[in-house]
Amino acid sequence: MKKLRVGILILLTFTIIGLLAACNDEEENKSDDKEKVTPVEVTKVVKKDMIIEKLLYGRTSPNSTSPIMVQAPGEVDELEVKNGDMVDEDDIIAKISTPQGKQNIRAPRDGKVASLSVSEGETTPSEEPLAVITDMDPMKVKVTVTADARSLFKLEETLKAMIDDQEYDAEVTSIGSLPDDTGLYPVEISIKNEDEKILPGMVTEVHITEKKVEDALTVPTSAIVEESDASFIYIVKDNKAVKKKVEIVETQSDHTAIKGDVKSGDKVVVSGQLTLSDGNQVKVSKGE
Repeated sequence: MKKLRVGILILLTFTIIGLLAACNDEEENKSDDKEKVTPVEVTKVVKKDMIIEKLLYGRTSPNSTSPIMVQAPGEVDELEVKNGDMVDEDDIIAKISTPQGKQNIRAPRDGKVASLSVSEGETTPSEEPLAVITDMDPMKVKVTVTADARSLFKLEETLKAMIDDQEYDAEVTSIGSLPDDTGLYPVEISIKNEDEKILPGMVTEVHITEKKVEDALTVPTSAIVEESDASFIYIVKDNKAVKKKVEIVETQSDHTAIKGDVKSGDKVVVSGQLTLSDGNQVKVSKGE
């Protein structure tokens, strides 16, 4: 009798264990099914002209500088200006006493006084400028380019220039026909500076169109998946990921022009694509 009870208990124990295992398997299967739905972010494939830009760098400098030289050294009796003052042509800068008599030193042109090197009572320099008159509007920027890049510029065309994250219109004013000592060709551009926010010596980023791809299908560069020397993107259709092989036409940092079995308006995966396989269930968490 005891053996029978023990046998029944053992049978019940194995039955319960089996039921629990079956439940666990069922839960795991359900969990696996849920994990197969991958959250993704998408955006639309866009058809547009793609502009490939070349970036060049230079520094701002005054449009012109005119040094004020004193022919004969003398003592400064009066200074009529200070550094930073705006003057007109023929305005008196200083009055000095020389062995030949008193002289009025005048501005050779309109502009801003800079590099004023003396104070009242001091002797004027004979080999260096007393001051410099600068023209800050417009400012100019010189860049040097290769012969191939030189052909991208046209006189009087307007380019985009960036200074301290501020965008300016820049006009091409000079294209050098001979290379400098480095073998590069100088190109000068002009930027309006009416409010004088642009100072000499500021780094300037000049944008020039290097290539234009017309009517290109473009996607964010982050959407491209590289596998075995081939490029792919994932398109979302009916909540499934569809793998599409594409050909790279041109690439910028943010966007890439492609060719393939893709059309404008398709929803391309831009986040989550690295864990996808063709036919995976997806859930769009962000994007169109």
